[in-house]
Amino acid sequence: MSPAESISFIIQRIYRDGLTTTSGGNISVRDENGDIWISPAAIDKGTLQASDIIHIESGGKISGPHKPSSEYPFHKAVYNSRPDIKAIIHAHPPALVSFSIARQIPDTRAIANARRICGNIGYAGYELPGSEVLGVKIEEQFSKGFNAVVMENHGAVIGGSSLADVYRRFETLEYCARTILYGKILGDIRYLSDEQISSFGRQLPTPMPGMETVSHTADEAELRSSVCEIMDRACQQGFMISTYGTASVRCKGNDFLITPAGKTKWEIEREDIVQVSEGKREAGKIPSHAAWLHERIYRENQGINSIIQTQSPCLMAFGITNTRMNVRTIPESWIFLQDLPTVSFDALSPSTTNIPRLLSTGNPGVIIGNDSVLFTGDKLLQTFDRLEIAEFSAKSIISGAPLGQMTPISDEQVEDLRKVFLEK
Repeated sequence: MSPAESISFIIQRIYRDGLTTTSGGNISVRDENGDIWISPAAIDKGTLQASDIIHIESGGKISGPHKPSSEYPFHKAVYNSRPDIKAIIHAHPPALVSFSIARQIPDTRAIANARRICGNIGYAGYELPGSEVLGVKIEEQFSKGFNAVVMENHGAVIGGSSLADVYRRFETLEYCARTILYGKILGDIRYLSDEQISSFGRQLPTPMPGMETVSHTADEAELRSSVCEIMDRACQQGFMISTYGTASVRCKGNDFLITPAGKTKWEIEREDIVQVSEGKREAGKIPSHAAWLHERIYRENQGINSIIQTQSPCLMAFGITNTRMNVRTIPESWIFLQDLPTVSFDALSPSTTNIPRLLSTGNPGVIIGNDSVLFTGDKLLQTFDRLEIAEFSAKSIISGAPLGQMTPISDEQVEDLRKVFLEK
């Protein structure tokens, strides 16, 4: 896509996902000639077209049907300071705005993936929107090496090597901020150390060797389609973001199909899905970094035929506070989940077998501290249903906190549910 097409596509997605308002936010791209393409001022972000984008040549000539964004000065200042930055997103996503109002910075060590993608976050003090002095304050933060900056009482500005890179960082940081806000309702946040995060990365198994030949099962095309459909639905429901989320299905024996690494989750197509067989990957493709864990789960649990691993924000709030989630909220929650244990981040180590052994028919999911939530099942739709029920239940618990003590279903009521729905 051209810079103008990329900007209109991303800003519409940001608006659709509720991460900015009709009039709020702006996006720019610096092309290979040093020209800047930027969204216009006072144009509806939900309907912005490529023809609305403003082109500002390196010599200063401005082309386009509208005025450039009033925040152009800080975009220009950042580009002048950081030649490596090729795109910028500024928006007012609710969670990051909460931090900006509280004049705090989200600590990305709450979630390992967020730390890897976003790193440390800068902070720019308040100045008049669109002013040169605001541009100076933001540029100062980027010149220190930050790629994401919280703007006091304003929002956030994110930079990166491409617009896709910036969007991934922007979305991940907002998700992290939202999870921290939810977590603070439950209790104290348990942050990881940088050593814990880097140590886990060093322990990951080396990439699987490629297969010499690939054997496809009769129903593999249908299975691949089902994985793509579930990934798209999970993104639409807000259970996954572009940078994190894995789904897999058993295809024969202990062989399975899994989503690829490095691909935007809502862009995954059938041909991207990777077959894994006997510790080898489909040649020319790289499976999700979680493939080692999925492989062990399938090998040790023959009744499990599908897995979804993600970072849905309400469930992750329990994961970053080490709070056990009580699934006895409503009958459906207990019937489908029965239990949902939380394990520490260190339990994710490839040297342990704790997580595969925790899973069973009566315990289909687990919250992995500061990393992810994982659900299993027979069919992929059943696994997604469990994720959905768990996230909804977690949201109800968090949302209900201001009401006072939550009262779960009693032991007697659970026993009645067991007799009617499980002992058949």
